[in-house]
Amino acid sequence: MIYQESIDFLKDLAVNNNREWFAANKERYDKARENVIDFTTKVLDSVRKIEAGMDENLDAKKCVMRIYRDIRFSKNKAPYKNNFGVSMPTSGLKGGGVEYYLHIQPGNSFIGGGYWMPEAPHLKAIRQEIDYNAADLKRIIDQKEFVKLFGDFRKQEQLKSVPKGYEPDNENIDLLKLKSFVAWHKLEDKELTAPGAEKLVADVCSMIHPLNVFLKNALS
Repeated sequence: MIYQESIDFLKDLAVNNNREWFAANKERYDKARENVIDFTTKVLDSVRKIEAGMDENLDAKKCVMRIYRDIRFSKNKAPYKNNFGVSMPTSGLKGGGVEYYLHIQPGNSFIGGGYWMPEAPHLKAIRQEIDYNAADLKRIIDQKEFVKLFGDFRKQEQLKSVPKGYEPDNENIDLLKLKSFVAWHKLEDKELTAPGAEKLVADVCSMIHPLNVFLKNALS
């Protein structure tokens, strides 16, 4: 589970986002990060049982993203993120493709998966797969349990216009216009800090797994 001390550190960081405070609380950060790494290790152990293509060399320590923000081109000059992000790619060792993603932030945590904002060639391949095999995707995203956990998959950001190569009256135009293909489920602080939180997160990943399989097939 995620320790309450880790949640409290992030709460305090959110209101003290400066280098002086962080330096004085570096030991708290190190403990919180180790907690998140241990948590991720346990989640990965479970996810690997369902995600056969996941790289066996994937290290939980590498999955936990840097807390330091790149402020070079940002108006927000706060030096640190107020969350721990955990990227668990379904293949390879780098995130950014089809993956599971855990976001730990007091009052705003979630576990998700899929493919967020695919690059143009991948977006084209996914749309082609939807055009050919929409029924397979709809069987996944319209399942009662899926909708209960993640809401309406179609209610994600969409193109304002029809994507090139498709007609407005295509029966799956609402899916073809999507910019991202993700499912995410909000996690309460009390869920993350309760015994068995690792299983809860892994169980949600198991519900996302068929979506990730569909997306990986589209890209293969």
